[in-house]
This record gives sequence, C-alpha cells and structure tokens, in this order.
Amino acid sequence: MPWIQIKLQTTGAHSASVEDQLVALGAVSVTLEDSADQPLLEPPPGATPIWDDTTLTGLFEADIDVDLVMAALKNALGNIPIKVEALEDKDWIREWMDSFKPICFGERLWVCPSWLEPPQPQAVNMLLDPGLAFGTGTHETTSLCLKWLDSADVNGKTVVDYGCGSGILAIAAALLGAGKVICVDNDPQALIATKDNAGRNSVDHLIEVYTPETLPTAITAEITLANILAGPLMHLSERLAGLTQPGGHIVLSGILKEQSKQVSDTYQSRFIMAPETIEGDWVRLTGVKQR
Repeated sequence: MPWIQIKLQTTGAHSASVEDQLVALGAVSVTLEDSADQPLLEPPPGATPIWDDTTLTGLFEADIDVDLVMAALKNALGNIPIKVEALEDKDWIREWMDSFKPICFGERLWVCPSWLEPPQPQAVNMLLDPGLAFGTGTHETTSLCLKWLDSADVNGKTVVDYGCGSGILAIAAALLGAGKVICVDNDPQALIATKDNAGRNSVDHLIEVYTPETLPTAITAEITLANILAGPLMHLSERLAGLTQPGGHIVLSGILKEQSKQVSDTYQSRFIMAPETIEGDWVRLTGVKQR
C-alpha cells in the first residue's frame, strides 16, 4: 500500500520530543538524518549523539487525516516548515540494500556489501555490511587509511588498529597479508562487530581484540593505525608511539585540515613525519618511528 511521509527539521536538542510527537500521532516509523553534513565520529561507550541540525521523517499509513496531523504538529511545535508527500509502496529492504555499492580503494582493495558479487573476483575483496559500529569505508577518514594500506607492504607484519570501529582497517590489513592484527576499542559493540566481520572474511584467526585497559603492555607493531579524532590522537601520542616499533610506520586519520599541523607537531619528536595527504576536508598523517 502507499504511505504518507511527513518531514521536518529541528535541532538536536529537540529531536527526541519531535520524534515522540510523530509517534504519538501514528507514525509507524521515524527516521533521523543529518541536515548539515556534521560528522559524528567515535562517540564514547553508551552515548547516542545526535546532529545539531536534524531532519526527522515520519512514515504514516495512507489513510491518516493529514490535516489533523499537520494541525497537531503546528500546535505542538510552532510554525516550522513541514513537508508532506505521498510515497509509493516499495520493497524497502531491497531499496536500502541497493543504496550500497562496492567501492575500490587504491589499485586492488575493494569493500563490498555481502549481498553483492565483487566486481573484480581476483582483487582483494572485503565483505562488510553497514552496522552499528563506525566504518564502512565511505567516509574520507577511512578511505585515506584504506588507500594507504593498499599501497603499503604489510605482508607478514604485525598491525595495530587503535579505535577499530567495525574492524574495516584491521580486516583490510589481514586480507592484504598482515601476519597478526591487534584491534583496540573502548566500545564493546565495536569489538563484537570487528570479530563478526573478521569471521565473515575468514581472517578471525589473524585478529585479536582488546579494550585499552586489557591491551598487553608487551605488544608492539610494525604498523600502527589510528583513525580517531585530532584531540584523542594528540592525547594518545605517547601510547601510540610506544606501540610502534623503531622504523615502523604510524598512520593517523580523523584529522581536519586546520588541525593537521598541531597533530603532526605532537608526533614529530618520535616520528619522521611525511607531508599530509588530503581528501575533502580531512587529512591523513603518516610517519616512521625514529630508531
């Protein structure tokens, strides 16, 4: 059957009350979307962050009294713009699945939804579906790291993925030939997602998962990856340096262009830092640990 879609925009602070209002008026589902391309990366455990400008879409059965719903919304929320449109009936699961396509990073590394055949079966193909933990490769910060891995020699090396999220970087490293990958995250959901995704890609035997507190102190790696945010990267500089073997590589992402110099300066006493690599508004920094 067809549906009625009612869409409105509000602030993050008011999104919960608007959502409740839509549900009370009969919405069978409510979708929240970012209205202003504001990234929400690496939230703390248990947190449910919301965008400052949020668009809410309520889905209603076609036989609702639209005038009554509109009047109730305006009475509760004031004179804010509200868009109403009829929505044809579709297979919405299939529609959602069709929005995700395989993506190539570099020359040989592909990230593919599990329900699609890889475009290049002989390439390095990672099967990864959208989920609760951050990271499917579509964001510039992840893309920058995947492209670095694609171009690097990781064969037989130990790799640390600090702030592993969905495990996308760790699994990419394992598929590209790493001998062991150590995954660290403070979010239990991220560690579950990493283990599940590693199993789906048949590299779970190469991957170990830890929280920052349980990470063994003796672990060091030839490659340390950290796709987090600029503040945590600077705060963790001593720990990340300690994880990296002399002569080893460090790869840092989650850094805005205007933060690049400050982050690079934080690491340059321990690493020979390379020039930044930019994608969109984001930067990747790399360095080699001084011997």
